[in-house]
Amino acid sequence: MRRRDIVSAIIKDFGNRFSTALGIDLGTKDERQIFKWFIASILFGARITERIAVKTYKLFEQESILSPKGIVDTGWDRLVSLLDSGGYTRYDFKTATKLLDVVGALKREYRGHLSEIHRVASDPRDLERRLMELGKGIGDVTAGIFLRELRGIWEKADPLPQPLTVLASHKLGFTRSKGRDLDERLKVLRDLKRIWDGNQVKGKDFMDFETALVRLGKDFYRKKKAPPVFPSSPRSIR
Repeated sequence: MRRRDIVSAIIKDFGNRFSTALGIDLGTKDERQIFKWFIASILFGARITERIAVKTYKLFEQESILSPKGIVDTGWDRLVSLLDSGGYTRYDFKTATKLLDVVGALKREYRGHLSEIHRVASDPRDLERRLMELGKGIGDVTAGIFLRELRGIWEKADPLPQPLTVLASHKLGFTRSKGRDLDERLKVLRDLKRIWDGNQVKGKDFMDFETALVRLGKDFYRKKKAPPVFPSSPRSIR
């Protein structure tokens, strides 16, 4: 199967962005939408399933607490209760504390605006560092989730590939690098951008390609299987 067909197939089956699935419109560059995605990224960054993260986000949405003020006013006890209801029973206390600490730091250091972090950051790596310095628990994975879907929206959003992206890319032959250090992750990113530039899918962009690789990486990891053999039908990727 041609590389262009492989790229098209994985985007067709796996390329629905997480933010889009949650009804978040990052393309507007609206601070409120970006903050919603930030909270969702924190939820996705925990060691839980996508289903639980989505369910919990929807509970937060129903309670209208997807704003810095909403998080603070809700308070620790109610946040724990909502996280429990969503399925974060092992991470409820930790995640509630993380949300309050991070929002507190955002208000103190950046006037409560995520776009201010982007404005003052000197480059993509500094942007990642500043996000992670907001609080304990905002690590490389959470920052990567958040910034990946802001690529092309924020000029300095250019995160390095996460392990699941690297896994899928390596198994599909998109890169030879295994992403074991900074230089290798940079090489994976360059390889993926080169693959995309030569095999773009109409109506899609590099963010859709990355999202597809993340989901496919989860599939590989969960099933511990070899990369699929692609016959003529793109739907056979599953």
